[in-house]
Amino acid sequence: MYRYVGNISDLSHDIIKNYVLNKDVAIDATLGNGYDTDFLSEFFSKVYSFDIQEEPCIKYKEKNIENVEVINDSHHLFNTYINTKVDCIIYNLGFLPGGDKNITTNHITSLESIKLGLELLNSGGMMVICIYRGHNEGKIEETCILQYLKELPKNKYGVMVQSYLNRQDISPMMVIVEKK
Repeated sequence: MYRYVGNISDLSHDIIKNYVLNKDVAIDATLGNGYDTDFLSEFFSKVYSFDIQEEPCIKYKEKNIENVEVINDSHHLFNTYINTKVDCIIYNLGFLPGGDKNITTNHITSLESIKLGLELLNSGGMMVICIYRGHNEGKIEETCILQYLKELPKNKYGVMVQSYLNRQDISPMMVIVEKK
């Protein structure tokens, strides 16, 4: 088992835990099975967690975690629900593990969400985007998101990509955006 080059979700959590200084408000843009929301709820005062699928939202709400607000809606609607700056946003794009693989995140709404998220992000805040590109929509998301992030002004944002070199091209990749 690898300590660093193992699970991309564990790595994203380590980055957030160690490099996001202010831990007031966070967004889990893709609730799914709730692992990122669980993690964020341990470190942040308030967590907004989005998912378009009702079942994961209902299931997570049953945990009744006081500092988590579960929102059964698309992440491209951040501004409808959040009217404050945030310190961290995490995405796991793709489909719900163990769920219907035909229901995936969409490049149009994911990109719109990322753009809105960057506006909501505090100075010193961080956005972590895990892109699962083992399906058609995931490949489209990878292309459009990387193209957009590549054009961000370097005097305002630092953008880094982490991906596996000795695995298939469809293995997940992680993009970190840090706001100056």
